[in-house]
Amino acid sequence: MFDMERKHQLVLLIMAALILFGAGFKYAQVQGDQVDNNQLIADVNVSGTGETNNAGEKDMKPQEIMVHMAGEVQNPGVYRLTAGSRVVDAVNMAGPTEASALDYLNLAAPLQDGSQIIVYSKDEFNQGLPAGAGSGTRGPSLPERELAGFVGSSGLININTAGQAQLEELPGIGPALAQRIIDHRTKNGPFLSTEDIMVVSGIGEKRYEQLMDLITVY
Repeated sequence: MFDMERKHQLVLLIMAALILFGAGFKYAQVQGDQVDNNQLIADVNVSGTGETNNAGEKDMKPQEIMVHMAGEVQNPGVYRLTAGSRVVDAVNMAGPTEASALDYLNLAAPLQDGSQIIVYSKDEFNQGLPAGAGSGTRGPSLPERELAGFVGSSGLININTAGQAQLEELPGIGPALAQRIIDHRTKNGPFLSTEDIMVVSGIGEKRYEQLMDLITVY
């Protein structure tokens, strides 16, 4: 009888030990899974932060444009500038000469990627610009004085880059209205189409009809 009780107690102890061992093993397994999950989350967070930082660094890099400087400058050629640069920045990079007719350039005009700026000399303006000035060819002088670098071979005036004097050559555009055109594009950026000039106070549909065949944007 006594042996039976001891055997029974021994079986109970073994079962209790197995239960405790199983519970401990399960607990350790759960803790291990939690550590793995936490490590995985940490790795994902670190990776995500790195990608965000890289994207931010890319966004912070300034965009560049390229313009061709020609004519009366010390170093004609193609220059890289930061997007948003003005004509004066390109002129300074190319180096104006004492003979450069800078007074006829709109130095505050925003630069366009892929554009060409031709700086003419003061003598050329005094004598009248050569025919085909926009395309870089030379010939008989023109009766009107076109703005250096801002009249295309078609003869149309680029309202995004034309200066005060050239804008005043357009029908119905006086000094005050020409200045408003310059102020608007300086503040709001270049016109996207010739029709956009009608957003300038003082230029309605009738006046635009007089200008539409004489102006361009690029």
